Amino acid sequence: MPTYAQNTDVTSEKSRSEIERTLSRYGARQFMYGWDEARAIVGFALDGRQVRFVLPMPDRKDRTFTHTPDRGLERTAAAQEKAYEQAVRQRWRALSLVIKAKLEAVEAGIVTFDEEFAMHFLLPSGRTVGEHVLPQIEEAYASGTVPALLPGGDR
Repeated sequence: MPTYAQNTDVTSEKSRSEIERTLSRYGARQFMYGWDEARAIVGFALDGRQVRFVLPMPDRKDRTFTHTPDRGLERTAAAQEKAYEQAVRQRWRALSLVIKAKLEAVEAGIVTFDEEFAMHFLLPSGRTVGEHVLPQIEEAYASGTVPALLPGGDR
């Protein structure tokens, strides 16, 4: 399956700026951005909620960037950097798309803001709802304690 925006020439900076403008257009009152080698973080406040998205960054040392895909030859340092930057641009485009789509779904009345963004809400602990809840969901499925989807049916 093709990767969304895999060949984009839109810079990461332009995508971040687009995210900020989109959030502002939909009523965000605060915006923040930060990064380290492994991830970038976008946070904002909207509808009385604090929201944080963590965007995992690719590993520069991954063979995807250090070697050619077809023959497995080692790339030059410049070619490695170009391949890595392309992957970073793609991820920023995808995050921009996700945020826009979520906000548009809320605007169209398909879902509520809380339904669409809840997993990214910040809790008093500094963790997101997803960071808190997802391990519990994984445990429920692993242990088989999740009820059947349809009443009277099998799991």
